[in-house]
Amino acid sequence: MSSKWPLIKIVPIRTNFRFVAFSRIAAAISVVCVIASLARTLLPFEAPCAGLACGIDFRGGTVLEMASAKPIDLGVVRSTLSNMTTGDVQVQAMGSPAEAMVRFETPEGANPTVEVDKIKASLRQALGPIRFERTDVVGPKVSGELFRSGILALGLAIGLMLIYIWFRFELQFGLGAVMALFHDVILTFGVIAAFRLEFSLQTIAAILTIIGYSMNDTVVVFDRLRENLRKYKRMPLREVIDLSINETLSRTIITGLTAILALGGLAIFGGPTLFGMSIILMFGIILGTYSSIYVAAPVILLWGVKRGEEEAEPLKPANVRS
Repeated sequence: MSSKWPLIKIVPIRTNFRFVAFSRIAAAISVVCVIASLARTLLPFEAPCAGLACGIDFRGGTVLEMASAKPIDLGVVRSTLSNMTTGDVQVQAMGSPAEAMVRFETPEGANPTVEVDKIKASLRQALGPIRFERTDVVGPKVSGELFRSGILALGLAIGLMLIYIWFRFELQFGLGAVMALFHDVILTFGVIAAFRLEFSLQTIAAILTIIGYSMNDTVVVFDRLRENLRKYKRMPLREVIDLSINETLSRTIITGLTAILALGGLAIFGGPTLFGMSIILMFGIILGTYSSIYVAAPVILLWGVKRGEEEAEPLKPANVRS
């Protein structure tokens, strides 16, 4: 006797939503969100990161990870550093109360190595015996190069995606996919700026992951759309698009939900270091699903595609059983 799981079909196998009917409303919302995200990210326009809360990687500074045999008083650490440096100071607990991480900007014109030695001596004097597990010093020149390299990596990834989709499908498919990627990346930057999440090399890695996930989601929809375009040559294009999205919807929801559950655990138990990255990835997964439906697919509707010369049978309605 086989048992039945009551929640296994919480997502219907087949749906019949009219996604294209809401494409104009979705496009208007997307345009407003993109403009707002650009404004929040770029204003005030100050080098190197404008409206983003740049981390030590891109702004220059020092990261110290310390450990002690007894709990570390974060207030004492913060006051000690505030008295020694005028730049931004970040103090946060790590895995246990006896571990902490400190980030601070190196004073302009000062020798980073000398400043780090002074701060280590002051922290030992204030906290007692402590050991420093990690010391990373990033100079302003190196941080500027890292920022430019990170942005270049994002642009190169989007360009390669355009070429890949162009060769695999057609040019209009590639343009739709790239517009979806730009949409996802710009809105992700807007969320990072709005919630003052730290923009670091980890953030760049998260955005590159979002680009890959969004492209994978778009390719799945485009693959099914190409199949249906060959199969149902007399069906109106908007109906073929709706059909293709509905046929891949359950797979998209289940895959996205699984990834979000895993990232939720990472955000809760991964500590402060991974919290921002996890939130960005969860937002990007939701955004990638949305853009595949309401950004990439409508471009195909506006541009149009070639159906070929052969004709095929029209599709039977979803609610009709043969």
